[in-house]
Amino acid sequence: QVQLVESGGGLVQAGGSLRLSCAASGRTFSRHAMGWFRQAPGKEREFVAAISWNGGSTYYTGSVKGRFAISRDNAKNTVYLQMNSLKPEDTALYYCAADPPGDYGVPTYNYWGQGTQVTVSS
Repeated sequence: QVQLVESGGGLVQAGGSLRLSCAASGRTFSRHAMGWFRQAPGKEREFVAAISWNGGSTYYTGSVKGRFAISRDNAKNTVYLQMNSLKPEDTALYYCAADPPGDYGVPTYNYWGQGTQVTVSS
């Protein structure tokens, strides 16, 4: 069992930066690939980024490539999402997820956090 708690969201002006953190409980954290998803009001939950169990591979949706960076620290049971050059269209509730049963980009992960709100003003 893995429990996830996100933090680091907030209100930022366009062009600014935020760093999201996702703290995981459970001894199996380091065995799981991790992902970040986001959901804006009235829209479906969409894939943002994912990272393999050892951090050796990372994946991003096209709209955030070059601006966002996912990383993990297995010693701290934490995964991060560094978000730079933020745009108003990045505004959403950001979710951390663990243990995808298949495609990293599909929101079918076995464990989910409650989300942290990111709001980017223009």
